[in-house]
Amino acid sequence: MSQQKTAAIPMVDLTAQYPLIRADIEAGLQAALSEARFILGPNVQALEAEIAAYLGVEHCVSVASGTDALHLALRAAGVGEGDEVITTPFSFISTAEAICYVGARPVFVDIDPRTFNVDPAAVEAAITPATRAIMPVHLFGQPANIPALRDIAGRHDLILIEDCAQSFGAAVDGRMTGSLGHAGAFSFFPSKNLGGYGDGGLISTDDDRLAAEAKTLRNHGSRQRYYHDVVGYNSRLDELQAVILRAKLPHIDDFNEHRRSVARRYTEALQGVAGLTTPHEDGVGRHVYHQYTLLCEDEAHRDRLMAELAADNIASAVYYPVPLHQQAAFSDLHDGSAVPALPVAEDTAKRCLSLPIYPELALTDVDRIAAVLRR
Repeated sequence: MSQQKTAAIPMVDLTAQYPLIRADIEAGLQAALSEARFILGPNVQALEAEIAAYLGVEHCVSVASGTDALHLALRAAGVGEGDEVITTPFSFISTAEAICYVGARPVFVDIDPRTFNVDPAAVEAAITPATRAIMPVHLFGQPANIPALRDIAGRHDLILIEDCAQSFGAAVDGRMTGSLGHAGAFSFFPSKNLGGYGDGGLISTDDDRLAAEAKTLRNHGSRQRYYHDVVGYNSRLDELQAVILRAKLPHIDDFNEHRRSVARRYTEALQGVAGLTTPHEDGVGRHVYHQYTLLCEDEAHRDRLMAELAADNIASAVYYPVPLHQQAAFSDLHDGSAVPALPVAEDTAKRCLSLPIYPELALTDVDRIAAVLRR
């Protein structure tokens, strides 16, 4: 008789949340279908107002994706050709893509080895006369060192754009990420802390001019129908995604608190395990654990742990295996010279390991995962 395989534990289960919000989603979709205002309709407007209230900002401008949110935030802030934007090499590629889209140059600097977020000292050391903006990422749900970065931006008259793709609900000293710089950019990709059932994104800001410009840019450069002030984009969140996000938004604090409970359980269970370093919370902000990411002893140790987890039908992942400054897409930044060394980011990419985490993950499953890692 063959041995029964243990139940699978995925990195994220996008079906588990639906029963909680099904009635609200179905009612909202029926109303939206009856109203038939699918582009920039009432649910989009309501979602923008509700998220603005949640974040504590004056304006929210929804767009088609998190990448578009970064792109349009930079362009609306006036970043463009010939400018430099200092950012992290340890992020998803959209962080740097958006900088390139506006004709600016991403300048990658090293990260803090404990938080994986951009190192403020490295940021300040990289400032040149061409520097126009700093774009930190609140990676894995941990706020970047915003107090230090705001100080640097203020002293050097730089724009501060927050990449909040992974940090919806995270906060620094009681203020939400997305309310701490000139603008924030959020992603509603399905696996995000607040995720839709397709792509979507949002720009947050207290700047009236930036918000107005972002609204114009997202809608073909138009403030009035069929009149176009600039060449813009087709980047509008649709009404059906807005319905889904509105159904989820009232639950976001509960979702994030369960993520924090899962993280605490992992950390308690993995304390003292040889070769493993659990996530560090720096005390500056409230971590919302979009990912729970360990550091292993080395790449071989990580590969062995991933194989052991897979043998027990448990998913794991590496975010991110190749830092952005080493990606072929950005080879032209180096003008034929050697790729600059960013040793902390490079070492982290070889040793990082992310474990399953989502609001519906049972603590008994966390215990099962930890037991494999403790073997």
